[in-house]
Amino acid sequence: MMSKLSPIISICGLQRILAGLVFIPLLAYSFAPFRDVTLPFSQRLLFWAGVMLLAIAATWSAGRLVREWLNLSGLLIRDLAFALLILALFTPSLWLLSWIVFTLNGLMAPGLLMVIPYGLLFATGLLLVRQREDDTEPEGTQRPRLYNRLPATFQGQVCRLTVRDHYVEVVTSEGTFTIRSRFTDAIAEMEPVPGHCTHRSHWVVDAAIVGVAKEGGKPHLCLSNGDQVPVSRKYKQQLVDDGLL
Repeated sequence: MMSKLSPIISICGLQRILAGLVFIPLLAYSFAPFRDVTLPFSQRLLFWAGVMLLAIAATWSAGRLVREWLNLSGLLIRDLAFALLILALFTPSLWLLSWIVFTLNGLMAPGLLMVIPYGLLFATGLLLVRQREDDTEPEGTQRPRLYNRLPATFQGQVCRLTVRDHYVEVVTSEGTFTIRSRFTDAIAEMEPVPGHCTHRSHWVVDAAIVGVAKEGGKPHLCLSNGDQVPVSRKYKQQLVDDGLL
């Protein structure tokens, strides 16, 4: 369960949580949800907290879809798809939240057309922040293309890849992330990080190997995150030749 939630948890870092605890009450104190609408502070706080949660969910969902399906596309296409997905996910959710809050307070809920500009502003703002983060990446640093499929806030290290049917589990120092990919494509996207196949279902990063153990008389590689990866007969000699076994 925690491995499935780790991509969402990674988006909500400590700094963002603290900023949200300060920003949301200030936002609720200063602004009503829509013009010419009066709500008590408690309801405004509830509304803006819900908006922030919807924003996190829409951002994570859109980012994951773009990484999985448009990873090899150009930056412009990915940014456009990112903005359109956020708009499509966030706007109906915002309208539903508004309808619930306003109805509970005996007020007429805003129509969808009134909510759409808020969705456009939100999508545009996120797109600008996303572009700014891309522009601030240090020159000369070549990260594996596979990292583009992981959460934008990911700062850890990949330890190994494991194939599961049509998916690949990316086991990292910050948890396990599942991506839709062929195993060979995922390995290719880890370049230029050196690594080895230890089994038909496992590929490990050389720098993550910290030792060797035997289980049932069969060799296993011990990784820095505590995992033990089996070594099959097919790949054993290559690992021995490279000094890893």
